[in-house]
Amino acid sequence: MRPRLVDLGWLAFAGANIAAMVRWEAWETVPFHFIWVSLTLLYGFRVWRPVPTASVLVGVAASTGVLIVYDVHMETQEWSELTEVPLMSLMFLAMVWHARRRQQAMHEVEQLAESRASLLERQERFLHDVSHELRTPVTIARGHLEVAGHRIPEVEVALDELGRIERIVEHLLLLARAERPDFLLTEELELEPFLEDIFIRWSEVAPRCWRLGSLAPVRVEADPERLRIALDALLENAVKYTEIGDTIEISSRLVGGKRVIEVRDEGCGIPPDAIDRIFDRFARADDARSRGAGGAGLGLAIVDAIAKAHRGACRVQSDARGTILSLELPPHAGGSVLAAAPRTVDSQPAAAALAADPDAAPATP
Repeated sequence: MRPRLVDLGWLAFAGANIAAMVRWEAWETVPFHFIWVSLTLLYGFRVWRPVPTASVLVGVAASTGVLIVYDVHMETQEWSELTEVPLMSLMFLAMVWHARRRQQAMHEVEQLAESRASLLERQERFLHDVSHELRTPVTIARGHLEVAGHRIPEVEVALDELGRIERIVEHLLLLARAERPDFLLTEELELEPFLEDIFIRWSEVAPRCWRLGSLAPVRVEADPERLRIALDALLENAVKYTEIGDTIEISSRLVGGKRVIEVRDEGCGIPPDAIDRIFDRFARADDARSRGAGGAGLGLAIVDAIAKAHRGACRVQSDARGTILSLELPPHAGGSVLAAAPRTVDSQPAAAALAADPDAAPATP
């Protein structure tokens, strides 16, 4: 109803201006331009179908042209004024072309949005199916093997492989969920005690020389669970590529307002030609490594996905002396910095070795 009222309002306005052209012949150029300019603006907001558009154009051009010809005949206007009709018609046609292009672009955007919504819906169904179809048989197989006994070497190998499959499934599901709008549940988080807790968990499990470096006393807006998963993946990667007695250091600092968490290790480093792809899915720094040492190549991809979900980024520096993996998080909205001095803690190599599965991160208490 509202678009029709707008059209009727313009018709009334155009009719009034045509009457003005008839009444004041010497000043007809003013209502003449009012008619054409208002028509052009109207079409910018209201795109008509081709037939009504052509009819309105012909009607306005004919009515205004006839009045100008009449005025020329009455010697109140010059013949040159008649050229205004085709010029105004071209201006209107330019608006028609622009408005139709905009309408087509909006239609394409709507189609793209509908396609993306459909894709997300199919992905959600796929995640549900994968979660059920892959987890259920693995759980059943694990239960039967555990009943058979852990002392049989073949059973131990099978249980390890089933555990690896479960971790791969969990990682793939996490990566798939990373593009969903509800992936993060953020809250204000004090970074210093959060990193201390992660340091304590890992230093009690992995036999490395653990070092808690300087910690910036800042708050960050983040999802604690997702951030913990990302840091566990960074530390798991450091443990994989270091030996007993090597140093692994966790630290944080404030760089240009960004919260930067760093994991530094004294491992074998990353080959220069592999640095550009270590955050890709299923990428490994050394393809020659065994599957047990190299994992599935999803850990750093998960770190990258979680960082991007927080509007942050991952960085890597590596040489023969070791590797530094950095997780950058954007500034907190409040920009608050706690009044506490950074501190450094050293932890000697743990006495106990890793759990039965060396690729598994320590459990969260």
